[in-house]
Amino acid sequence: MIRTILTYPNPELKKKSAPVAVINDSIQQLVKDMAETMYDAPGVGLAAPQIGVHQRIVVIDVSAKDEPPALIVAINPVIVHAEGEAYEEEGCLSVPGYSANVRRHASVVVKGLDPAGNEKTWRAEDLLAIAFQHEIDHLDGILFVDHLSPLKRDLFQRKFRKAAEEKRGDK
Repeated sequence: MIRTILTYPNPELKKKSAPVAVINDSIQQLVKDMAETMYDAPGVGLAAPQIGVHQRIVVIDVSAKDEPPALIVAINPVIVHAEGEAYEEEGCLSVPGYSANVRRHASVVVKGLDPAGNEKTWRAEDLLAIAFQHEIDHLDGILFVDHLSPLKRDLFQRKFRKAAEEKRGDK
């Protein structure tokens, strides 16, 4: 089932998520819904809080359009090692219509559980490393715009307010 993706400034996006205690049928269904919602959007990643569920689950697929899907499901993901620096443009399904360059680690090692409950380690570089960091931030109530400099964040907020006013017909 495709779920509704919450968008900025919905306060639900700023809440921290709780670890998944038991991987049961409802978690399995949530993972399926998240993947379907991400592919439908379309996006390369989705964290459970983006659909209003505050559980530590992310789905990611950074495969190219001409490649078969390569879905990654990480339950209770934790970055256990990070190194290097990347400064790439990011967007977000919860911040539609806005993108900006964000400083991240160039590579990360993430540990978590797969949907069967098995411990898993992902070694990620480039776009996958950025996607893991972006989605794990969502689990802690952090949006990519929170990483912007105060000046860029102010520009974003002004652009957002202006777009919202135009949408309402205030201007």
